[in-house]
Amino acid sequence: QVQLVESGGGLVQAGGSLRLSCAASGRALSSYTKGWFRQAPGNEREFVAAINWSGGTSVYADSVKGRFTISRDNAENTVYLQMNSLKPEDTAVYYCAAKYYSGSYSSANNYDYWGQGTQVTVSS
Repeated sequence: QVQLVESGGGLVQAGGSLRLSCAASGRALSSYTKGWFRQAPGNEREFVAAINWSGGTSVYADSVKGRFTISRDNAENTVYLQMNSLKPEDTAVYYCAAKYYSGSYSSANNYDYWGQGTQVTVSS
């Protein structure tokens, strides 16, 4: 059984940084695309960033481009999201996800596995 576990969330002031991690267990997911999504109260889950299996391709939502960086370590079965210059509007529960088959990186429906989420709160 595949399990994705996020960590690294917390409370930070605007302009600060956080680094989220997502560790996979139960099965090696080195051939899977990994993604990060977020959901704020009252909002739908939205795409943040994704990275392909090799790490050679990464895509970002316009709202985080230039501030967030996604990376992965296949040996550790872990994907990271470095978040810099955080804004109050980045406040949300952040979820990592993994998908095997082709399809849009930004569509949550294309992902096969999901973590439970980690809360990120950015104060103004």
